[in-house]
Amino acid sequence: MKRLALALVLSAASVGAAPAHAEQICAADLNGNGDAADPGETASCTATQGAGWQCPIQAVACTVTAPGTYACPLGPQYACEAPASGGAPTCSPNACQDTGATPVSEVPPMGDPGVPADGSVDANGNCTANIEIFAARAMRCRPPGLLDTFQNCCKDKGKIIKDGMGSQVGSIGTKIAVAKGVFTGMKAAYTAFQAGATAGQAASAGANALIVGIDPTSIAISLAINFMIEVLLQGCDQEDMETGMLRGSGMCHEVGTYCTAKILGICIQKAKGHCCFNTKLGRIIQEQGRPQLKSFNAIGWGTPQQPYCRGFTPEEFQALDFSKMDLSEYYADVEARSQSQIQIDMKDRIDAYLQTVSQ
Repeated sequence: MKRLALALVLSAASVGAAPAHAEQICAADLNGNGDAADPGETASCTATQGAGWQCPIQAVACTVTAPGTYACPLGPQYACEAPASGGAPTCSPNACQDTGATPVSEVPPMGDPGVPADGSVDANGNCTANIEIFAARAMRCRPPGLLDTFQNCCKDKGKIIKDGMGSQVGSIGTKIAVAKGVFTGMKAAYTAFQAGATAGQAASAGANALIVGIDPTSIAISLAINFMIEVLLQGCDQEDMETGMLRGSGMCHEVGTYCTAKILGICIQKAKGHCCFNTKLGRIIQEQGRPQLKSFNAIGWGTPQQPYCRGFTPEEFQALDFSKMDLSEYYADVEARSQSQIQIDMKDRIDAYLQTVSQ
């Protein structure tokens, strides 16, 4: 069985924080798939009474051969060490080592800003440049691994962002802006927490930062606040959290999994690549419309590390046969909306229309 022992610099549990201290880490390719990025294959080493470190992966209790003398059942090449905190000696086939001279090779977040609105417009306000319909952003989130402190940054957070709710974000703005707004609130919460606030006080600080400039009919405020509390002390970065919110709200198409961090050629952290849309309807139409178009046959959704997230051209959109699409997933969401939500949505859209015609 291939094994890899390593020690890494773990980051503090904050957004964009610099590494706080070095911690001895060990890893083992337990399932023989060539990497050490799966659950249980990486662990923090424990200090021993001999001022050393021991890997807990596959550790076994040592046998007593004589008073005060121990032997490792795995072989004499493995040392028996008692934990610094006390207890019986154990041994492990996986060693701990410092990787200061062997840095981790990490793929940065995708950082896709989406299609910019940089085209010129005519006298009637129509765009004269290339138009993409239902375009998405390439985004990634990381399942539990070494670099996200073993937190599941791909965990769905619930339907924080509402599809088609509210005029400000639903028609003019973007759901991506809502995700960024929640992240801004989370950062404010963490700053308050670091300054000595309780988790409740920190969440209140984050909620205040979150609500400013956000249309409340476009976001589930209570879920967003719970989301902030949940990630307050996790190792997820901004793109992890944006993807988690959009993914949980049904707006992302998962392309696949790729390796985002390696050491000595062995993968120690995986990520899931997505195309994330502004609306759930956009994701559904893209998923069912692409197979109808020859222009997507060769590349499909791209690769997990480089998702192909472009929108339809007007010509492609006109060529789609909507009678062959199953939109029941979207209809179910529409039917589930309460009468009060529909009234709020209608009022917002009417207000937006009146503001437009009065200018």
